[in-house]
Amino acid sequence: MPTSRRKPARARTPARRAGAISRPPGVAARRRAERFDPVTAEIVRGYMETVAFEMATHVSLTATTPILNQSNERNATILDARGCLAALSVGIPQFMLSSTLPVRFALEFFGPDGLHDGDVLVANDPYHGGGHLPDYNVFAPVFHDGEMVLVASIQCHHADTGGGAPGGYNVDAPDIWAEGVRFPALKVIERGVERRDVFYMMATNNRTPTFPGDLRAQIGAAQLGVRRLKALCERWGNEAVRAAVDSTIEYAKRRFRAEVESWPDGVYESDVFVDQDPKGHPDIHVHCKVTIDGSRIAVDFSGSDDRPEIVAYSTFGNTRGYVIAQLAAMMAPDIPKNEGFFESVELFVPEGCCLNPPPGRSVAAGTHHPGTEVGEAIAKALSNVVPTRCCPQIYKMGMPTVIFGNDPRTGRTFIDHSVDTFAAYCGAVKGQDGWGAMNASFGNLIRATAEINESIFPIRQLSRDYDTDSGGAGEFRGNCGSVYRKQVLVPASIYTYVVGRRWPMPGIAGGRDGSPNELFVRVGSDAKRTVGDRSERVPHEAGECYEYHYGGGGGWGDPLDRPADRVFEDVLDEYVSVEGARRDYGVVLTGLLEEWTLSIDRTATERLRAKMRRERDAR
Repeated sequence: MPTSRRKPARARTPARRAGAISRPPGVAARRRAERFDPVTAEIVRGYMETVAFEMATHVSLTATTPILNQSNERNATILDARGCLAALSVGIPQFMLSSTLPVRFALEFFGPDGLHDGDVLVANDPYHGGGHLPDYNVFAPVFHDGEMVLVASIQCHHADTGGGAPGGYNVDAPDIWAEGVRFPALKVIERGVERRDVFYMMATNNRTPTFPGDLRAQIGAAQLGVRRLKALCERWGNEAVRAAVDSTIEYAKRRFRAEVESWPDGVYESDVFVDQDPKGHPDIHVHCKVTIDGSRIAVDFSGSDDRPEIVAYSTFGNTRGYVIAQLAAMMAPDIPKNEGFFESVELFVPEGCCLNPPPGRSVAAGTHHPGTEVGEAIAKALSNVVPTRCCPQIYKMGMPTVIFGNDPRTGRTFIDHSVDTFAAYCGAVKGQDGWGAMNASFGNLIRATAEINESIFPIRQLSRDYDTDSGGAGEFRGNCGSVYRKQVLVPASIYTYVVGRRWPMPGIAGGRDGSPNELFVRVGSDAKRTVGDRSERVPHEAGECYEYHYGGGGGWGDPLDRPADRVFEDVLDEYVSVEGARRDYGVVLTGLLEEWTLSIDRTATERLRAKMRRERDAR
C-alpha cells in the first residue's frame, strides 16, 4: 500500500491555509499567570465551566430536532480573545476539543476591529478549522469596558446540511461542495440585530423544517454565555479574568508535562486500519509514532494513507481533537482540559494524507473514520506505556444509519439518524470490564428511547438486546454489542456505510477484539441481504426492517487470567455462552444453565487452561 515518504513536517492548520493565525500565549501571558492568585483562578475557571454547562443545557431545553434536544450531541466552550481554549462543559470529547480553530479563523478574518458587542457568528466549514459540515459552531465575542475579553461558543450536530443527501452525511460526495453549504465564518447577528437575509439563506439551504429553531437555540445559548461572562468581567475585571485564564492554561500544561515525564522514554509505533472508504477502497491505513523524551511528547502520523483515490479524510482540526481526547483519557482526570493540552503536544500530520486532506476533498465520512482511528493508533502505541489507563476512545460504526422519507402525518420530509439506545464498542481497561452501553469516546451522549423516537418518526423499534459472546475476551472483558431491529412504517430509504467488519474494536494488552459489525437490510422480505463494502441507499417498503448487529468492545489482558468465577458470572448474565467460556477462557462448566445446575469443573478448567497456554506459546 502506498504511504507517505515525505519528511515529517509540522502540519499547517486549515486556518493557516486560509491566512488565519492566532497567537498562542506569549511571555507576558506566562508572567501574568505566574503572578496570579491560584485560588481566584480556580474560582474563575469554575464559573466559566458552569456557564459552559448552562449554555449546553439551554440547547437541550430549547432546540427542536431530536439530535439536538435529546442526544446531548452538543458542547459549549469558553475561549479567550486569542482563540485559546479556556474552559468547557462535560460533553462529547470531539466537540470539546474542536471548537478552537473555527473561532481563530473568525478572529483573524474579521480582524481586531471587525467584531463588535452583540455579534453572533456561525461556522461549520471543515477547511476553516471544523470537523465536518453537520457540526455547526455558533459563537459570540464577550466585550467589557470596550475590550473583547472572551468568546462563548456552542457547537452542535445538526440533522441536515443541504447537499446531495438528506441527513448531512453525503459520504458519496465527490468533493466538499457536494456535501452541503459551507459557512467559514458568518455573522447571523450583528451588533445585536438579526441579519434576516443571512438567516433566511441558511434556512432555505436546509431540508429540516426545524432547522431555524435549532439555530435559534444555539444563538440563544451563545447570547446567554455572553451575559454570564460579562457579569464575570464586571465582578473581577478584565485583567484578572485574562490572568485567571492564563494561570489555568499554565497549570494544565505543568500537570500534562509532569504526567508525560512519568512515562518511560522511547519511540512507540502502531498501525491501524479502517475496513474501507465509502467507495470500497480497502484498508485505509493510519500509522502513528509517539516519541516520549522527558516531559516532551510528539505524535507523528507520517506514513498514513495518502492514496489520491481514497474518500476517507479527517480534517486537521478533527485529527487534532482526537489526539488530545485520547491523551486526556490516559491522564489524571482532574487536569483542566484547555489550551495547555494542545500546547504540550508536538503534532505532525503531513498535508495530503488521510488525516490532513488536500483542499476540497469530501470529509463527511472521515470525521468518523479514519478520525476515530487516531485514538486507536495512540492507544495501541502506548498500550504498554500507560497500561492501566489505555482504552481506545473510539467506535467502529462507519456512519449513522440514516432513515429518510415523507411523513404522511405532516407531509414533510423526516430524517431519523437512528440516534437511539443501543450497546456497542465499550472496551475494557485494566481493572474494569466494558460497561453499560456507550463507548467512552461518546462522552455524555444520550441516545433516545424507543418511545420518544416512535412518537416523532414513522418507525417502530422491535428489539434491542445484548448479543452474547460479542465482547472481546480478556482478563477484563469487553462489553457486549447488541442486536437492534427497527421497522419503517412508510416507504423510506436507509442510507448507510459500515466499517468494523474486518477491523473491529481492538483488544489491548493481550485482550481479544470485539465482535464485528453486521447490518442486514430489507429484513422481513425476500430481498433481505447484508450491507457490503460500499455506502448504499436502500429503499424499504412499509413494514420492512433493518437489523444491525453492533460490535462489542475489545478485551484487556490475557483471557486465561480471568478468574473462573467471573467467567461463570458472565455465563449466568448471558454475556458469555457456555461454549464461549470454554473456547475463549478455558473454563469448563458442567450442568445446564436452563435448569440452574451449572457449575465450574475446576480440575478440568486447570487442565484446559494449561493446555491452551502451551499451545499458544508453541504458536
